[in-house]
Amino acid sequence: MFNGDKTSEGTNGEETIAAIATAPGEGGISVIRISGPAAFSIADALFIGQGAPPSQRRHGTFAFGRIRDQDHDLDEVLMLFMRGPRSYTGEDTVEIQGHGGSQCARRILRAVLRRNARLAEPGEFTKRAFLAGRIDLLQAEAVLDLIRARSERAAAAALDQMEGGLSASFAALYDDLVVVAASLEATLDFPEDELPAPYLDEIRSSLAKVQQAAEALLATWEEGHLLRDGAVAVISGRANVGKSTLLNALLGKDRAIVSAMPGTTRDTIEESLVLQGIPVRLVDTAGLRETDCEVEQEGIRRTQAHIEKADLHIHVIDVSHPLDEVEQARLQRLDPKRSILLLNKVDLGRAADLSGLPALRTIETSLISGQGLEAIKGVMAEMLAGHADLSSRPHATISERHRSILLAALDETRMAAGLLSAGGDEALVPACTHLRAALESLGQATGRVYHDELLKTIFSQFCIGK
Repeated sequence: MFNGDKTSEGTNGEETIAAIATAPGEGGISVIRISGPAAFSIADALFIGQGAPPSQRRHGTFAFGRIRDQDHDLDEVLMLFMRGPRSYTGEDTVEIQGHGGSQCARRILRAVLRRNARLAEPGEFTKRAFLAGRIDLLQAEAVLDLIRARSERAAAAALDQMEGGLSASFAALYDDLVVVAASLEATLDFPEDELPAPYLDEIRSSLAKVQQAAEALLATWEEGHLLRDGAVAVISGRANVGKSTLLNALLGKDRAIVSAMPGTTRDTIEESLVLQGIPVRLVDTAGLRETDCEVEQEGIRRTQAHIEKADLHIHVIDVSHPLDEVEQARLQRLDPKRSILLLNKVDLGRAADLSGLPALRTIETSLISGQGLEAIKGVMAEMLAGHADLSSRPHATISERHRSILLAALDETRMAAGLLSAGGDEALVPACTHLRAALESLGQATGRVYHDELLKTIFSQFCIGK
């Protein structure tokens, strides 16, 4: 476990790393990134161009030329020069921008690796930026969030976190708790029975404010979950009620096969769309019915599993036919907080008796003609907005890792507060121990406190080259 100045731990500066930084496949350009003490000497060995060699170029400048290796020209390139500590990694860095496509980039990378560089590990460039003190762990995670963003709102929230929005909140929380912990530890120097009562009252009040700030951060988790992971909306119902028609209508394309034959959809079909800045994963499921087909039975089991985990559950019924006892019982089990009941095929008349149902959000539709489609989207967005304030400016939100850290810190502060409320000098030392544990937990959010396994867990999620 490390605590304090990250730069003292080093950044593996004795090793120079390199990787292709652009996505595989065809494109306008490809970028090969080199970082470490040998970056400029490698560039000198490979670059052919007019003017000074790369090692004599100024920070932040470009040069046009060719990459030459083993007496063969590999590509025409632009080379960007960045000198530590002003680069992304804090080290000397060279980026080679060549023509797009896998072969050009690979040939240049192989030439670089033959000259005292090794292939970078996933996320190693960003890890070095963290170890050099260029960014903290929250900002490093925001880089990955920005790359993975599936909506404009998610991208804006990630950018806010990259710029330190969440770091400032955690830093303020940590610093305030340090003050509380220091004040409490100062009480240990008082002679027994001479501790002023108002002094402990002030500590308890300050600790309560820290807890309120932590709870306010925790409240951003649901929005963060929706932006990072997306909401899961499961479409269920009996065979031939219009589930696949609904999926196709929401997507605006024919994704699922629509047929009058029962059992056409035997497994789940998943597609994505964005509703008011929130990514939504639509899951079309197998029709719920009694069947002897083992494949269809497995599809129905998967349907039930998806329904249990869904953020939104859209259940479709055909109101032109009466409901049997099985379907009535199924409707009674719908969760009003996350369920939408679609009354489809209203153009064919209404034979279904819906009396006695729980208070569900219901929408009348004729999906084959598009009637009710905008209403469905509106209700879906409205129900998702209950988990996130979509009217506010996009802002940094906590992830599952941050949530676990906050919950652990809150548990420790609550135990400390309980001991202080109970009174007695014998409670002071264990209360101090709990506050130290809370600080250690909070320190893992930004990386004030970190260990190798934590870094491995975070940066292994990155692609090679970032």
